[in-house]
Amino acid sequence: MDREKKIIKTSILGIIVNIILVAFKATVGLIVNSIAIILDAVNNLSDALSSIITIIGTKLSGKAPDREHPYGHGRIEYFASVIIAVLVLIAGLVSFKESFLKIISPESADYSTISLIIVAVAVVVKFVIGRYVKNVGKSINSQSLIASGTDAFMDAVLSFSTLIAAIISIMWNLDLEGYLGVIISLIIIKSGIDILRETLNIMIGQRVDTELTNKIKVKMLEHEEVQGVYDLALHNYGPSNLIGSAHIQVRDDMLANEIHMLTREIAYTIYKEFGIVLTIGIYAANNKGEFADVKKELEKILSQYKDIIQMHGFYGDKNKKIVSFDLILDFKAEEPKKLQEEIIKAIKEKFPQYEYNIVLDIDISD
Repeated sequence: MDREKKIIKTSILGIIVNIILVAFKATVGLIVNSIAIILDAVNNLSDALSSIITIIGTKLSGKAPDREHPYGHGRIEYFASVIIAVLVLIAGLVSFKESFLKIISPESADYSTISLIIVAVAVVVKFVIGRYVKNVGKSINSQSLIASGTDAFMDAVLSFSTLIAAIISIMWNLDLEGYLGVIISLIIIKSGIDILRETLNIMIGQRVDTELTNKIKVKMLEHEEVQGVYDLALHNYGPSNLIGSAHIQVRDDMLANEIHMLTREIAYTIYKEFGIVLTIGIYAANNKGEFADVKKELEKILSQYKDIIQMHGFYGDKNKKIVSFDLILDFKAEEPKKLQEEIIKAIKEKFPQYEYNIVLDIDISD
């Protein structure tokens, strides 16, 4: 709830500031006949609209889970970011068109001291508000706020460029309005593409931050019964809603009630520390007797393949004569099934009395 209030409060501040800047910049741009300043005003108007979309997206994403959406509505925030990115792109394309026409049919701007002062003040205001919004976004993991803050910061840079062009026009009588407008437009378009790409990566499902996964693994390994942590996967159902799973390796002689208490303790610790609901599976360590020799030989065989990142979950069953383990392969690995067959053939030459079950795993987290 505090996160939602902070996003809305920050967005409202952005709307107020941008509306004020739109009024001043549009007035000055029309008076001095400056396409760059007018485009700046249009960009500020799109920023205000972006803040409105951020508020709507935040309110919708904060809805409680229901039967149709048991994981909540948190991902709506990402859709809001996509809309913001599209608005930025549209603003950039419109700006590019108008600027290009200005190059073809130039009209000299008539700058005044007051107009330059207003643009200079706008630079400072947009820089401050951009840094503030972006920092708030990072602190509460809000992609839409980060996008709005980045956009505002870019506006400050672009407004500064407009100011420089105005000074050049006054001092050397060079009309750079159209050319500057084209440059501004291209930067705006790039900014929109960057926001869109980053948000879509999250929606598609990108690799989880290594720092976070390492912290979780370290916390799980604090339990002395845990010999290793593997297959840690985190699924993003919104900026503040991560649900995941992991396997831990324990002694194969642990009792069911001991494993139950251990997994409950770990799950509670992770939720308390990181706010993540974690489901925990078990790998039983079995490295004694002949299986220790099997594992040693297997490690020797696997070391010959550069595409194999890790082996885990090794277990040998004497009664069923089965040895099972997981292999994590590099994403660049070619013909994984062929690789699997080669490994089974190699280990069977040394220990033909066993069947080998290999699960080809993916490199989900470091």
